[in-house]
Amino acid sequence: MKRDPALHRDSPHPLIAVYADESCLGNGQDRDTPGGAGGVVEYQHPQSGGVTRRDFWISEPATTNNRMALRSVIEAFRGLSAKGAPLDVIFTSDSKYLIDGLRDWVHRWAARGWTRKGGPIENLALWREAVTVVRGGGHRCDWRWVRGHDGHAQNEYANHLATTAAASQTASGGFVPSQFESWIGSRPSRAGRPGLRDADPFPAAESFNPARTLPDATHALPLSAAGRREN
Repeated sequence: MKRDPALHRDSPHPLIAVYADESCLGNGQDRDTPGGAGGVVEYQHPQSGGVTRRDFWISEPATTNNRMALRSVIEAFRGLSAKGAPLDVIFTSDSKYLIDGLRDWVHRWAARGWTRKGGPIENLALWREAVTVVRGGGHRCDWRWVRGHDGHAQNEYANHLATTAAASQTASGGFVPSQFESWIGSRPSRAGRPGLRDADPFPAAESFNPARTLPDATHALPLSAAGRREN
């Protein structure tokens, strides 16, 4: 049976899975809005099949959910790029703002010189920084959305890291050994919350479906050269 080229991962690059989430305490309310972002990074050893995990988290004293979603990408790919080699990355988040933006919106904005017809681009500097960090490492990316607060183990853990960072205003300072396994074992049940499912297995190589290469965000094109595409 012939393989579907859209699903065939023909790459010498290691496959990495990242599950990230964001938090903003008091978002949309007339009060202080400390926020955090966090994630768990997974790598499967090709010989043993064992999975190694690393955590990361960051915080800001006054922010928004959307800002922290973008910072989750920036921090994750800074850490991944420190390895010095291109990677194939499956990046999973429950932020549709983030995933839709990286799959689609940034390409439209870049074609217009990083502008949009409908008005200013929210968090433009962070969008451009995120795109630049991903492109700078030469990584291929599969951007995936997952429903939040729905019992998905890795997403719930990333949410735990993000909310803890927001409340404590701390940062991991890069990737650190993960506490994922101990967190799952000690996570208390809570009324009204979906039951925590088993952790997703490490993604099959054949499931990797890279998105389009992200556009250049290091300079803005003149609008006349960028065309008249709408956001």
